[in-house]
Amino acid sequence: MIFWRVKPLDQILATAEKKSLKRQLGPIQLTLLGIGAVIGTGIFVLTAEAGQKAGPGMMLAFVIAAVVCALAALAYAELAAMIPVSGSAYTYTYGVLGEFVAWIVGWALGLEYAIGAATVCVGWSGYMNGLLANTDVFGLVQPGALALPEYLRTGPFTGGAINLLALLIGLAVTVLLAIGTSKSARVNAVLVAIKIIALTMFIVIALPAVNSTNFEPFLPGGWGSPTGGVGVLGAAASIFFAYVGFDAVSTAAEETKNPNRNIPIGLIGSLVICTIFYLLVGYGAAGSVGVQPMLGADGMPLDPGTPAMAAACAGSQALVCSKEPLAQVLRTLGHPLLGNSIGIAAILALPSVILMMMFGQTRIFFTMSRDGLLPDVLSKVHAKFHTPHVITIITGVVVAVCSALFPVGKLADTSNSGTLLAFAMVSIGVLILRKRQPERPRPFRTPLAWIVCPLAVFGCLLLFVNLSMFAKLFFVGWAVVGLILYGLYGYRRSHLAPGNAR
Repeated sequence: MIFWRVKPLDQILATAEKKSLKRQLGPIQLTLLGIGAVIGTGIFVLTAEAGQKAGPGMMLAFVIAAVVCALAALAYAELAAMIPVSGSAYTYTYGVLGEFVAWIVGWALGLEYAIGAATVCVGWSGYMNGLLANTDVFGLVQPGALALPEYLRTGPFTGGAINLLALLIGLAVTVLLAIGTSKSARVNAVLVAIKIIALTMFIVIALPAVNSTNFEPFLPGGWGSPTGGVGVLGAAASIFFAYVGFDAVSTAAEETKNPNRNIPIGLIGSLVICTIFYLLVGYGAAGSVGVQPMLGADGMPLDPGTPAMAAACAGSQALVCSKEPLAQVLRTLGHPLLGNSIGIAAILALPSVILMMMFGQTRIFFTMSRDGLLPDVLSKVHAKFHTPHVITIITGVVVAVCSALFPVGKLADTSNSGTLLAFAMVSIGVLILRKRQPERPRPFRTPLAWIVCPLAVFGCLLLFVNLSMFAKLFFVGWAVVGLILYGLYGYRRSHLAPGNAR
């Protein structure tokens, strides 16, 4: 059957050698790339979104999302070590489940990485706008004098015209990414250090201010609703975005020295470090100033990103309404300068997350192009910079435009829908490959695979059904467009199609 063209793993490795990327990343760089991709909008911005959906129960949401990611990370580590080439879940699926499923996964990863990058751009603009509105530049100007007009601070779906700063940061990161991976990695290492210092400062200040009364009621939205989007599970489905990015390490496999050893180190190391920080930051935010949600007439939390939520937040200083929650926590605790400092840290550091999201997106479509499923021009490598510059520029423009128009919560949920599918497919792929090719060397083996992988699939399905209805409908529409594109182009141009072998 055409839908079950399976590209042998040995052929995948051979194809990679024809248009290979330079191996230049070590284990420390990979771990830093993972941390850079993970710690970002999720913790700096979506803390408020999670609080609106679950109240203090968002702490459980952090744990649930972390467990699902940890299970998927173990599966990713096995396949990434076995198949150290660009392409992440798309490549792994191609070698195990076949071309049709691989196309679906690769197309879904467009939601994870491109829409994810746009989400971070919006999160960055929130902190930048907040800093402009709260700084007096050493007393030289009045606070707020530097703030942009409201219509330039948010997109048309939330009452503005265009999110100008989100647009500009998306374009700026595109330029950086196009000039070289090693240059990007060095810049990223500095930005990761800034984020770690900022979050450590937040933890040191917020934890002593924790008051147990701020955790009551603990579950104002319950565990969830039949349509998804609110409650602990709805918050977990959203806050899952806070952990997305560790798998971007696997997309750098082809540019990694000794990938069989270093990819598992980068994947698991970055996830463990980020999880510890998230739990401490979430506890500090919820316990120090409170994160009780805005409730609707039915007594349930309002859905973030809706007109009703915008109306409820008009003029409110509630943390769940903030576009820069960590900075607001410190200001509320009486540390305005430190609040501005963490805003500056977010402004400096969030571009590293945008960079890694876009990095992952370009490498996915680069690999799909190399397989013939997308036009050859997308896999062109720049003679000087050794980067896939064509797809990098296209991705950057799409990211910038989306970030200029859409609100952060909707973008995050939409990004998660593609991620959850990819994670589930990787977990299934590990089990199938264990049966089909048990003799193939596995530098890293998923422990208790027949327990871990099914649990990862179940966790992904659980979070998917608890995404907002907007995200689920958008995912369906995106999938339909992808299937049409595959039928019109990829199906015939694939290098596995009769007469197209290379």
